[in-house]
Amino acid sequence: MKTLFLGAGAVSEVLGMRECIEVMDGCLRAMARGEAGFPPRFAMPHPSRRGALGMMPGYLKREGVLGLKATSVFPGNAGTKYESHQGAVLLFEAEHGSLLAAVDAGTITRVRTGAASAVATRALARKDSRVLAILGSGTQALSHPEGMEEAMPGLSAVRVWSRTQANAKRFAGSARGRGVDAEAFEGAAEAVEGADVVCTVTGSTSPVLLGRWLGPGAHVNAAGASRPPARELDSDAVKMSRLYVDSRESARLEADDYLVPLREGAIGEGHIVGEIGEVLEGTAPGRGADSDVTVFKSLGLAIEDLAAANFAYRRAAELGLGTSLEFGSEREGSG
Repeated sequence: MKTLFLGAGAVSEVLGMRECIEVMDGCLRAMARGEAGFPPRFAMPHPSRRGALGMMPGYLKREGVLGLKATSVFPGNAGTKYESHQGAVLLFEAEHGSLLAAVDAGTITRVRTGAASAVATRALARKDSRVLAILGSGTQALSHPEGMEEAMPGLSAVRVWSRTQANAKRFAGSARGRGVDAEAFEGAAEAVEGADVVCTVTGSTSPVLLGRWLGPGAHVNAAGASRPPARELDSDAVKMSRLYVDSRESARLEADDYLVPLREGAIGEGHIVGEIGEVLEGTAPGRGADSDVTVFKSLGLAIEDLAAANFAYRRAAELGLGTSLEFGSEREGSG
């Protein structure tokens, strides 16, 4: 049987931000309808603790696929030629379990992270939102300006903060290259002041966004922290907000942005208003008033990776991209 191998270049060619936003919208809706699922992710630490290997399986019922994202996370790669997140999404067809494709996970993760934030922004942010603040300038931040351009038609300014000012300036320069008015700020509070939408995309283990900085009506996409002890929001930011998640189960296992204020007694277990897919499907309420502060806590789900990889696989197969190889085996005498 043939398996299609798609590297970063091929994935970038077939998976644009606009298409990925619609793919994320669809898979999050499918999850809300019970048509997609995944067990908790598993991470195996490197013996030296310098990194970890993460494994995220899941299935998409309507698409007839199941699969696994296997990715290494090595934060120490910053400043080297290697990305901090590297790996592959393995896509299987669900009837016989044949391996359809092996897809570069880094590109999939980068695009779908920004796309998921865009889906949440379309659903929860005020429709007149124009000013965007991005806290962070690493791999997870890269796709957010493009995603927010799609989700915020009136986007007029991007404010960037990073722990390293040179990185913030470089990131702002890249955004300006897209024709966006972008500026780097030395302080996170300065960047957030007056912002309608804030995206936190850091690997911080202590809050980089404080509730007292947020104005009435702000929307926050908290997309950087995915496992304890990573945390980007202080307890006040969570307490004052209407909190939405990509997955309740994942949030209760992995989201210190939610778990820390819960342990502190700042919020109760019912503080989560709903999953974003439920908002899209109309089974959970969205923003109630223009003055509401809304937070989308994004952990990144296996089904998002599978949906994006499946789209890339189908499109690449149509266009004849990637490398197709004989892989796996068939039973002898199978006709």
